[in-house]
Amino acid sequence: QVQLVESGGGLVQAGGSLRLSCAASGRAFSNYAMGWFRQAPGKEREFVAAISRSVISTYYADSVKGRFTISRDNAKNTVYLQMNSLKPEDTAVYYCAAGRGRLAVARDYDYWGQGTQVTVSS
Repeated sequence: QVQLVESGGGLVQAGGSLRLSCAASGRAFSNYAMGWFRQAPGKEREFVAAISRSVISTYYADSVKGRFTISRDNAKNTVYLQMNSLKPEDTAVYYCAAGRGRLAVARDYDYWGQGTQVTVSS
């Protein structure tokens, strides 16, 4: 089993920045692709960003491309999401996930964190 714990969420004004962290337990962290998803009230969970495990590749939703950056540090078993130029539309609960399937598909991920709230005010 893999345990994931997100941190770094909070309240920020539009145009500001936040960095989310996701700490994973176990030595198998490097065997998994890692993704970030978010869910706002009344909306389905949506893909935000993902990073592969071997050949390093990153993927972003169109809504965050150019503003968010995903990275990972396998030595620390941690994945990050740097969020810049935040907009009120980014307000949601952000979830970290680990999996080996389709990177942008929530159901293909095997392990999920509890989520961290990000609120962007105008």
